[in-house]
Amino acid sequence: MADFLEHIRAELAGIEAEGLMKRERLIEGAQGIRVQLGGRQMLNLCANNYLGLADDPRLIAAARAAMDRHGYGMASVRFICGTMDLHRQLEARIAGFLGMEDSILFAACFDANGGLFEPLLGPEDAIVSDSLNHASIIDGIRLSKARRFRFRNGDMADLETQLKAARAGGARFVLVATDGVFSMDGYFADLATVRALADAHGAQVMVDDCHATGFVGSQGRGTPSRAGVKVDILTGTLGKALGGALGGYVAGPQPVIDLLRQRARPYLFSNALPPAVVGAALAALDIVEGAEDLRADLSRNAAYWRAGLQRAGFRLLPGEHPIVPVMIGEAPLAQAFARELDRRGVMVSAFFYPVVPKGQARIRTQMNARATLADLDFALGAFAEAGRAVGVLS
Repeated sequence: MADFLEHIRAELAGIEAEGLMKRERLIEGAQGIRVQLGGRQMLNLCANNYLGLADDPRLIAAARAAMDRHGYGMASVRFICGTMDLHRQLEARIAGFLGMEDSILFAACFDANGGLFEPLLGPEDAIVSDSLNHASIIDGIRLSKARRFRFRNGDMADLETQLKAARAGGARFVLVATDGVFSMDGYFADLATVRALADAHGAQVMVDDCHATGFVGSQGRGTPSRAGVKVDILTGTLGKALGGALGGYVAGPQPVIDLLRQRARPYLFSNALPPAVVGAALAALDIVEGAEDLRADLSRNAAYWRAGLQRAGFRLLPGEHPIVPVMIGEAPLAQAFARELDRRGVMVSAFFYPVVPKGQARIRTQMNARATLADLDFALGAFAEAGRAVGVLS
């Protein structure tokens, strides 16, 4: 054991020496556009809390009511004695919201993606995956026995090349897998072209819509709605715009959902979501369907923030999504920049290898519908000061 622990300590020392050590910060109180850190109030620009619902009183009340009626926890997996009427209500509600036949809940979308591919596809099948797909999709594909083809991020010509290769290899069924939004870059997938190419080659389309559901597309129905297309399988989360707690889902055709109930290992071997989370998620869906005001505020904030950063001279990735990455380059510089912003009352996170490629470290900022323009002006001033302090700006 001593040798093993010494090896682990050396690994950690190497991570620290490369400037790649990730450290957690303790929030004292609720998640929101402003949070308490070490007794200081901070403007929070790094949460997935796009619509500001994480501390919404309506969700808190719905969670409390569900817990009062249904208890604290399930103490079981779904197929033993862990399914309540609330779970099926939420699954039906998600399916209806997304225009699918049914859906199935998981403890997280990481589990949903991790459990999706293995039950549905075998060694005679093929999965064609975008190169920048989320780690949960990558891991889920690895767990399946299907043959794997990868296309360059957003490169539709390469997607067609890989679809042809999958068909030339004799694949029985072909599934294209893509994020709806690539979360490190804030890029939207070209779902209209993905759908057209998949149809031309007899393939199905699966989309992970975690960074879109609730605030992208008509009534927040996600990237397929934005693109004006129908996809075959959608995965998503309750842990971002839909309240920010936990839980994920797969939505799709009834036979797909039925088979996942029988064979998806993260579903079969994980406790059911607690009633409070389910009750709040039902309330969140009711809110987001009518939240045009919040979506408009979010869009306004994202445009205002992006324009302000560009005027200040920061290097941004292009886009329209509320994810606005500020490109820094090297991990130690990105972390120093984040520390300077912390000193000025702005909470951000530096992203670096292995989350993004080496040399592409960044501060991934994320907009919140609850932020005011005064909040954003304060943050823009802090960014400019911090940028000059560490040499990101001249």
